[in-house]
Amino acid sequence: MSGAVQVRAAKAADVPAIRAIYNAAVAEPASACEDEPHSLKQREEWFVQFQRRNFPVLVAEQGGVVIGWASLGPHQERAGFRFTGSVAVYVDAVFRRAGVGSRLLEALLAAGRSRRIHCVVATIDSQNAASLRLHQQHGFTEAGTLRQAVCKQGKWRDVVYLQRLLDERSEP
Repeated sequence: MSGAVQVRAAKAADVPAIRAIYNAAVAEPASACEDEPHSLKQREEWFVQFQRRNFPVLVAEQGGVVIGWASLGPHQERAGFRFTGSVAVYVDAVFRRAGVGSRLLEALLAAGRSRRIHCVVATIDSQNAASLRLHQQHGFTEAGTLRQAVCKQGKWRDVVYLQRLLDERSEP
């Protein structure tokens, strides 16, 4: 596949590709804290919820094919966390380590700033070195590790919380 990688807002027509990339990550031991792949209906409902609440879902495409996606959603539903977002970035395995994740993450951070998000959080499996490195390269710092916080494929997994402040505000 050739051509430049474009990052854009996801459309409903992208949901099957988003689902395929996500479900591939579900099968990996150190990615996507799920045991079962999502149905198309589950991913469609997720997408509708993000759209309804005006949270960004982005895709990276090359030659008209979606090769990665990312989202910025709420970190918690409580009002005190209204300036904190949670990021997720997934790239098709064939296109990893080619800058696609960086492009998506940069676009998410810009979207967070435009929404006046102050802090973004990433929750990453402690064994997912590539994802940890990606986020650290974009200014995320480790905020802590939750030991055995996830059960995936019948095993306990540790997760690392990373965070990045998007602005210098001293008050909301």
